[in-house]
Amino acid sequence: MPNRRLNSSSIVNIEDLRRLAERRVPRSVFDYLDGGAAAEVTLGENCRAFRDVKFRPRSGVAAYGAKTSVRVLGHEISFPAILAPVSYIRLMHPDGEAGVARAAGEAGTIYTLPTISGHKLEAVKAAAKGPLWYQLYLLGGREAAEGAIDRARRAGYSALVLTLDTPLAGNRERDPRNGMKELLGPALLPKARFLPNILAHPRWLAAFLLDGGVPRLENVVLPGKGPMEMTDVGSALAHAGASWEDLRWIRELWPGPIVAKGILTGDDARRAVDEGSAAVVVSNHGGRQLDCVSAGLHALPEVVKAVGDQVEVLMDGGVRRGSDIAKAICRGARAVLIGRAYGYGLAAAGEAGVTRAIQILKSDLDLTLTLLGCPSLDALDESYLGSAQRG
Repeated sequence: MPNRRLNSSSIVNIEDLRRLAERRVPRSVFDYLDGGAAAEVTLGENCRAFRDVKFRPRSGVAAYGAKTSVRVLGHEISFPAILAPVSYIRLMHPDGEAGVARAAGEAGTIYTLPTISGHKLEAVKAAAKGPLWYQLYLLGGREAAEGAIDRARRAGYSALVLTLDTPLAGNRERDPRNGMKELLGPALLPKARFLPNILAHPRWLAAFLLDGGVPRLENVVLPGKGPMEMTDVGSALAHAGASWEDLRWIRELWPGPIVAKGILTGDDARRAVDEGSAAVVVSNHGGRQLDCVSAGLHALPEVVKAVGDQVEVLMDGGVRRGSDIAKAICRGARAVLIGRAYGYGLAAAGEAGVTRAIQILKSDLDLTLTLLGCPSLDALDESYLGSAQRG
C-alpha cells in the first residue's frame, strides 16, 4: 500500500485520522489499536481526565513563539511528546516501525520500538533519523531477552523501556469478537467468518500480502528455534511478566538509562528509583490491562511528589491534543508518550499519516502556549490549571 497523500485541510485533528484509519483497515486491526480492556472504563477515563481539567490563562501576555523543546534522558527533542511502543503496527501498514522511526526523527523526537515488532531492530535503527528507545518484554524467556538487549545495545538504542504492567495480556474483548487471533494464525478455516470484513478492504489486503503477510518477531529469537511466530505471542505473554528482580539483572546488562513503564502509585515510583531507573512512565497501558484504574493524568501528581527530582517523570494515556500535553506538563510530567494518536495516522496513510499526527499535536501545543500567555514550556505549572483540578 503506497503512502496516501493527506489533505491537511480535511485532517485537522487526531479524531480525523482515527475515522480515516477505521475506514482503511479491517475491523480486527482497527479494534486492536482502538480498543481497551474489559468494559473500557479506563480507556474512556484517560481522555475524559484531560477534558475535565480546565486552564487558567494569563491575559494581556504576548507569548508568541514559546519554546517547546525539552531534554529527556540526555536528548533534546523538539516538543515534549515521545512516540510510545505500539505492537503489531506492521499489520496496520507495511511502513510499520521503520516508517514511524523516520517520521519521529524528522520531527525531532524519540521513537520507542516495541518488542512485538515486524521489523528487525537493526533495520529500524538504520531507517531512523533520531534517537530510539527499545521497549522490552521478556518474551521467550531470559535468554531471548538477553539477546535482544545485546542487539539493541550494539545497534545504538539509547534507552531501555521495561514494561512492568503486563504479567499477561488484559481482557481486550474486541479482539475475539473481530478475529485478531484468527488473522494472525495460519489456518484458513477459522478466518472464514471474518473474511467479509477483510475482503472489504482490498487495498489493505493487497499490501498485507505483498508485504509477506503476518511477520515473525525478528527481535525475539528463541534459542535453537529462531524468531518467534506472531501467533505465539498471546501464550508467551502469560509467562513474560517482568518483576523488580528482573530489573536487577537487566541493569547489569544494559549500560544506558532504564525507563520503568506502567507506574500508577508513589510506592512503585519510589521502588523504581531504588532499583536504578532513570525515568518512570505513569501509565495504565492505554486502558488495555487492568480496567477501572486511575487515568494517568490523575495518577501523575502522586508519582511526581513521590520521586521529586530524583528521576524524570513521563506519562501516557489519552493524549489526543496539544492542550493535553500542556496539562500533563502543568501536572509535573517532563514529557508525554503518544501511542494511538500516531497509530491512527499510520493505519490511515502510512508514514505520511504519522507525520501528520505529530504536526497536529505540535501545532496545537504551540497555539495552546500562546493562548495561555505562557512564554515557554518550562514556565508551565499547576497555576495554569483551574483550582478545582489542582493536586
